Amino acid sequence: MLLLFDIDGTLVQGAALEHAMALRQAVQMVHGIDIESCGPSKDRAGRTDGEIARMILLDAGVSADRIDERAADVREQCCRIYASLCPPDLTGRVVAGVPALLAWLEDQEGVRLSLVTGNFEQIARIKLKSARLGHWFAPGQGGFGSDSEDRVALPPLARRRAGEAAGLGNSWPRERTLVIGDTPRDIACARADNLRCVAVTSGPHPAEDLSGADALARSSEELRAVLEEFLA
Repeated sequence: MLLLFDIDGTLVQGAALEHAMALRQAVQMVHGIDIESCGPSKDRAGRTDGEIARMILLDAGVSADRIDERAADVREQCCRIYASLCPPDLTGRVVAGVPALLAWLEDQEGVRLSLVTGNFEQIARIKLKSARLGHWFAPGQGGFGSDSEDRVALPPLARRRAGEAAGLGNSWPRERTLVIGDTPRDIACARADNLRCVAVTSGPHPAEDLSGADALARSSEELRAVLEEFLA
């Protein structure tokens, strides 16, 4: 079973402040806009970094062509700035019970842990390293906001990478893949690839917003119980 975990709101909580600051500073640096005149990024949960940057820039009057031309520059600057802003220890922001859950999953036969997140990959890796969770997620695997601005594109990419790493000759099978996230956008990206999804309430969305998932977990203990059923 391939388990595709989101990061913010699913594995860690309250670790987005420095991330948001880095993105806004990168946008200002690359495009020379007055970031203070732009309102805070709205409805960010579940969006990719590139999509959030585009929303800020469009609101500031930057053309779509210009956004596309400088997207790589924004990504590079954002990752560089975040590396200097990220707290050296994010273990206090890890969702309760997550390390024990990941350790248990690592011991389950036939389980592969990976990521599907809107974070640029370099930011995701820095964040998880600071949270002491990075060793559970192999490099070269997963789908990230640096791969595509469209989150819907990320699960198929993660399945392809997992299939290649496992020597399958094709993508990891849909019927043996599960998305785990905390927003309706996690559910939507799973459904777009015909995947099952487990939603967790550790993020900003209440249970009623997550009713489209195949299962719901309100704690890491409940998530383990749900995953035991799927793995069975």
